[in-house]
Amino acid sequence: MRRVNALSIAATFAALSIVSAPASGQVTAYEGARLIVGDGTVIGSGTILVDGSRITQAGANVAVPAGATRVNLAGKTVMPMIIDTHVHLSPTRERLIADLKRRAYYGVSAAMSMGADNYELLPIRQEAIPGAARFLSAGRGITMPEPGRMTTPYWIQSVEEGRKSVGELADRKVDMVKIWVDDWRGKYKKLTPEIYGAIIDEAHKRGLRVSAHLFDLDDAKGLIRANLDAFAHGVRDKDIDDEFVAMWKQRPSLVLIPNLPDRGVKTDLAWLKGSMPDEELDKLEKANVDNPATNTFFNIQGRNLARLAKEGVRITMGTDGNRPWGAHIEMEDMVAAGMTPAQVLVAATRNGAEFLRLSDAGTLAAGKSADFIVLDANPLDSITNTRKISSVVLRGAAVDRSKPVQ
Repeated sequence: MRRVNALSIAATFAALSIVSAPASGQVTAYEGARLIVGDGTVIGSGTILVDGSRITQAGANVAVPAGATRVNLAGKTVMPMIIDTHVHLSPTRERLIADLKRRAYYGVSAAMSMGADNYELLPIRQEAIPGAARFLSAGRGITMPEPGRMTTPYWIQSVEEGRKSVGELADRKVDMVKIWVDDWRGKYKKLTPEIYGAIIDEAHKRGLRVSAHLFDLDDAKGLIRANLDAFAHGVRDKDIDDEFVAMWKQRPSLVLIPNLPDRGVKTDLAWLKGSMPDEELDKLEKANVDNPATNTFFNIQGRNLARLAKEGVRITMGTDGNRPWGAHIEMEDMVAAGMTPAQVLVAATRNGAEFLRLSDAGTLAAGKSADFIVLDANPLDSITNTRKISSVVLRGAAVDRSKPVQ
């Protein structure tokens, strides 16, 4: 991910304001806010014109058409809604839709479910559900047999079974293929280079990309050699070495979804009060303690993330679970690991959208879906300011945040 100067004002931002907004009753002008565009550009005071569900102009010195509804956002900061590139959602339609609505409540516009979805859930991807984040899915992931764990993924033991599984996934037009390359601390056998190499090869032949859950540095190197498209976790067993960095830099399209573990330090969870039942927050608070062993595990991955960020690799944001508020925790952890707030915001918006091939998301620009968060404070000053949400606009409509989604 390239470094950005988050404090600069773009002198050429007019390029983002190329579509003229008609003076219709549908046009709304959001005026006077700091605009964090999503690509690293920041506009000190700008206007977003929205017509229906689309942004028609975004930038400084935007002329507001007569008849438009005007919303004064002076003193606020506006950023694109967040893209979560690695989640695991509920297994039934009703609960999954509730998951997507909860994510929109916290400012997430799209979520990629990685490998634990029954096929009957896939049609939800084509639905534009009011007040709900978009749903993308890898369908059923692929792993060696793991008795006692999830039974939704394909359990395979040969190259032939791996290629067959990819064929079934392709027939159902999944958004990505997910594989697990992990022995879970010696509990199971893991996919061999021969098998995962065949899976990646078959996926590419069918126009699909592959994301891998992994743990060990050695496996990470093998996956790069096999032409993997994305790491669904960073390396977790040790600090990465020069060889690994060199291999990665030879693959500029390779994507890292860090999915950092719990940081092992007590944090302030007061910002969640009122957005969930008190008993749920009480459970979180009981687990919210300092844990040196957990912190050591975090620091391995944190150092690896910081080094790859410094090397300019492509990084997105993912939460690896079903916590709808988790993106705000993950972004704080990414900064704690060594990334800047500006880098993290690009990872969580533009980079995520590009990785998921959502051409209408990720930035505040003409032609994009009107998906943005209005904040009471600037997240470039402190990444935790993404939690100070004044309002959320999703596909041009305000998300109801008067009460949490049940």
